Amino acid sequence: MNDLRIEALTKAYGPDATVLNSLELTVPGGSFAAVLGPSGCGKTTLLRIIAGFLRADAGTVTVGGHTLSGPGLHLPPERRRIGIVPQEGALFPHLSVARNVSFGLTGLDRGARRRRTDEMLELVGLAGYGNRMPHELSGGQQQRIAVARALAPKPQLVLLDEPFNALDSALRAGVRADVRAALRASGATAVLVTHDQQEALSTADLVAVVRDGRVAQCDTPQEVYGRPTNPWVASFVGDAVLLPASAQDATATTPLGKVALAGPAGTHAGTVLLRPEQLRLTEPASPAARGTVVDVCFYGHDAMITVDVEGLDMPVDVRTAGPVAVRPGEQVGIRVTGEATMHP
Repeated sequence: MNDLRIEALTKAYGPDATVLNSLELTVPGGSFAAVLGPSGCGKTTLLRIIAGFLRADAGTVTVGGHTLSGPGLHLPPERRRIGIVPQEGALFPHLSVARNVSFGLTGLDRGARRRRTDEMLELVGLAGYGNRMPHELSGGQQQRIAVARALAPKPQLVLLDEPFNALDSALRAGVRADVRAALRASGATAVLVTHDQQEALSTADLVAVVRDGRVAQCDTPQEVYGRPTNPWVASFVGDAVLLPASAQDATATTPLGKVALAGPAGTHAGTVLLRPEQLRLTEPASPAARGTVVDVCFYGHDAMITVDVEGLDMPVDVRTAGPVAVRPGEQVGIRVTGEATMHP
């Protein structure tokens, strides 16, 4: 299998500028992984080392059991069998779509190159576009051609460097779905570098959250969102409601009342994590927690309601679906649903 293994990867640009700090990451063969993190956390440096554009100071990069980077070893990019999809496609403007896709198909006769090019164009949903020039394509079509070009030489690994940033929001989701389908059909292992939490959660099989040059958590999107390893990951990956709490076995006492915990927590104080969709607005007389609505943000498919809670020195966010029935200044109650995670 074309699994990617990164062990103890370290890179610094000076004595006080360590970008990657003994980073560890494993991506199973055929999986689509997203490397997610804030600006400056080391995402792009990681991608460039995997691709062979940068040398690591220490650590190893292995793909399919073959070491690409390690002590005394640095394979050049052209020998790594890695496809790259850069930002904004970066197609060759003077070459047709077909010639862009076939650019890396060396060692094949003309007929084989044409067949492989046609296969790739069909795979990304652009069969029949081979004679067009890049400027005749939309932004989304250019990104799909960039994916076809990366997949044409049958790479073991495909790296995607924030390839959807230049697309408008209405187009982005559709192109992401098309690219993901093409990658899965090819069987290649893929790594997407992004700072967009929704993109990572909705696209990848595996999400690696990077902070300060290390992987803070690597798991399925559901686990990273539902059971983050610490409050920082919780706050970075989606909206979080963090509450002071005291735990007693599988129950925590919080300013919003008693909350069931996802697992036994013993007896200690700490921070409870809830997601805004776990909170429900009720009549102000019924629950243990009451507050005043201070803001309502309506997004169409849902709304975020900010509430100042009595006895809590910070507001909480409540995500609700459908029409919004409350306005700023109104008194409301809050009820918690589902389980929370507890962090010391």
